[in-house]
Amino acid sequence: MRLLLPLSFAALLIAAGCSKDKDVEPPAKLVNFPNTLPVKRLWDDGVGGGKKQTKLRLGLGPAIDNGVVFAANHKGEVLAVSLETGRDVWVKKLKVPISAGPAAGFGIVVAGTSKGAVIALDGATGRQLWRSQINSELLSSPAISEKVIVMRSVDGRLNGLDMHTGKILWSVEQQVPRLSLRGTAIPIVAKEVAISGFDNGKVMAVSLNTGDTMWDTALASPHGRTELDRLVDIDSAVRVVGDNVFAAGFQGRTAMLALDSGQLWWSHDMSSYRGLAVDADNLYVTESDGTVVAMRQRDGAELWRNEKLKRRGLSTPVVTSTAIAVADFQGYLHWLDKNTGELVARERVAKKQRVSNPPAGAGDTVVVLTDGGTLAAYRATPKFSSPRPVPASEAAPTATPPVATPPASIPPAATETPPATTESAPPAESPAPQPAAPPPVTPPPTAPPP
Repeated sequence: MRLLLPLSFAALLIAAGCSKDKDVEPPAKLVNFPNTLPVKRLWDDGVGGGKKQTKLRLGLGPAIDNGVVFAANHKGEVLAVSLETGRDVWVKKLKVPISAGPAAGFGIVVAGTSKGAVIALDGATGRQLWRSQINSELLSSPAISEKVIVMRSVDGRLNGLDMHTGKILWSVEQQVPRLSLRGTAIPIVAKEVAISGFDNGKVMAVSLNTGDTMWDTALASPHGRTELDRLVDIDSAVRVVGDNVFAAGFQGRTAMLALDSGQLWWSHDMSSYRGLAVDADNLYVTESDGTVVAMRQRDGAELWRNEKLKRRGLSTPVVTSTAIAVADFQGYLHWLDKNTGELVARERVAKKQRVSNPPAGAGDTVVVLTDGGTLAAYRATPKFSSPRPVPASEAAPTATPPVATPPASIPPAATETPPATTESAPPAESPAPQPAAPPPVTPPPTAPPP
């Protein structure tokens, strides 16, 4: 029988196994910093959710398409609001336990339920277009393409459904370990290929049209004496830039793979269950301990790392036109400078409301949905731009100039950041003594949620 337990409990067991005499390190306390990125709260809305939804750790995150934000709650309500104003466009009450999505694209909105139903709505009106059944709990948003919708289910299957009718076109699967984290990777579609990570540490690419497996590559192999040691889940979405795929896994590696063959170009040992974000040149990873790391895409060289938010249960990072944004377990949204990794802004979305699911970004705007059901949009406008950091591998070696030759002029140091108003420290709080970072590990698909 497959055993699935909350990862927060699993992490405590691991810590206890390492040393019974040491206390678990608490989440990092928030400190003052120069607030150099002006942020405006555009609007907020209540989607609904409550304590039950928070405990279930569902895959409910916001989606943005054509200037409209889509969100859902576990009670079965799906709503569409204007990204610019926050005004309701429509609200649809499905009366089913929504647990995955919604995703939006090509004029439709798709969500999944705890009982394996996939529901498609018209993006403009909210009218139900079709409903299909997969018969396994769904915990991640689908990927929507022009012809096929791709969904991951907790039974280790990747399913392709007809975009217009919901008919299941194909289904492929990977073996599911006896113990795994609660959650499934969000699949993505690129160049007629569906790509997803799995609980056994593999990344698999499937033909969008036929469902044939093109390749599967092990990002990490289970090792260790206990089932907890052997957790290697890939529960976050991979990212594709050009002909390259970027992926990160728990207790595994962050790596770049070839889109056409799955060949590993480079990899680094790095544990992450929240995953990564990319822009044109770099990738940004939220590690399991809350460290945020920026790496260069072409060779994996580290550009910077920020450890000021360790153990704060950070969300997947989101790249905007102005900064990198991550949310934490106390409802704070943090902006980091793309070039230096320094904190440049902070806002609180809601008190005591964790943000587990990835925020959504559009231009300079970030939309966040807390586990408690608070939906909010923020716009960040920069005052200045920072110079791009040079990795150590690119730095030219220092040499002593010849005595007979006057020394070459040394380039001036980077311009000092102009003084800015220091943000007031957030009210003192007593963070939970347990590490907020890890997510829970899934209950058996056939058993009721804990």
